[in-house]
Amino acid sequence: MATGIRDKVAILGMGCSRFGERWSCNAEDLILEAFKEGIQDAGIDKNEIQAAWFGTWADAQHVGPSALPLTTTLRLPYIPATRVENYCASGTEAFRGAVYAVASGAVDFALALGVEKLKDTGYGGLPAGGAGALPAMWRCNMSAPGAFAQLASAYRARYGVSAADLKKSIGHVSWKSHANGAKNLKAHFQKAVDMETILKAPIIAEPLGLFDCAGVSDGAACAIVTTPAIAKSLGKSDLVSVKALQLALSDGAESEHNSWDGSYCRTTRIAAKRAYHEAGVASPRRDLSMLEVHDCFSITELVTMEDLGVSADGQGWRDVLDGFYDADGTIPCQIDGGLKCFGHPVGASGLRMLYEMYLQLLGRAGPRQLDSPRFGLTHNLGGTPAKNVSSITILGRMN
Repeated sequence: MATGIRDKVAILGMGCSRFGERWSCNAEDLILEAFKEGIQDAGIDKNEIQAAWFGTWADAQHVGPSALPLTTTLRLPYIPATRVENYCASGTEAFRGAVYAVASGAVDFALALGVEKLKDTGYGGLPAGGAGALPAMWRCNMSAPGAFAQLASAYRARYGVSAADLKKSIGHVSWKSHANGAKNLKAHFQKAVDMETILKAPIIAEPLGLFDCAGVSDGAACAIVTTPAIAKSLGKSDLVSVKALQLALSDGAESEHNSWDGSYCRTTRIAAKRAYHEAGVASPRRDLSMLEVHDCFSITELVTMEDLGVSADGQGWRDVLDGFYDADGTIPCQIDGGLKCFGHPVGASGLRMLYEMYLQLLGRAGPRQLDSPRFGLTHNLGGTPAKNVSSITILGRMN
């Protein structure tokens, strides 16, 4: 009978490049930047890595459709390597492959690395997709801001939130992320922005203004994982372990009939429920110490708080305005700046979120360090509110 992966895998080391408009670097440079930090942190030789997973989304833009750019850039010793893609959860998908390989006993050391070089596409937003059902939706005049603006409209309609209150709450989300990102030297945007500027910014898709949309960035992040026993044998006494890792993908129901009202993401609710069960989290509002969620747009972060069961349905906007998710609040969210300010190179984002949780749990987060965090949750949402993939990972200290 399946028992899950709780505490079967420890993170031996992690690395993250600086995110931003990295015009002078190619994808291989970013891979090396993240890997050098990760392998040094792990304290092993790269030739000890026995398998690798490579997460990248826009493969045709920079690295090609295989894992060869990873193995050749790092000169990995003829090991099995797999390129994975799952929209904005591609980095977490790479991590899942590495974690499952170690948990199964197939390998002792596995690498997960995600990268994206979006600024080289010559396009202001995300590059256009190829064949398939979801890209066809984008070609029908649907933009990412437009799709998530509809999430805001549906949320308002369901809970009777005024336009002014919703605007203030998503503005607070953006204000918080910019304040946090200002303390992060690896973040794309490192400048605090006042509320008046946020609220008066040009509208991209009502009610989303310029500062409510995540930036397009270049970057890479990686994790090297092993078993807790092996990590301890290498002298690692302070361990961060994987408590849960769950994914849920849409089955099409949301976009095919009216049982879904568009005000929430069903996949996030399902993945979160599974992850809490696997991690032994009885009450997320009580047990979680910090969150990194998929704030591609500020409204997405607000709605995700309810989908994760941290805020009650219809009350997330109040919790946001009350400062519940601020850096000095009850459960800080996006303490590193989030997608909004750290940036969103699609294949790297999931691993970047885990990198912040890892630093926080080990007390290495510098000026943004939280006080004795116990559990950290990361969340990715790929696609649109109507057709998507959600991934939830929970990290914590070894008991």
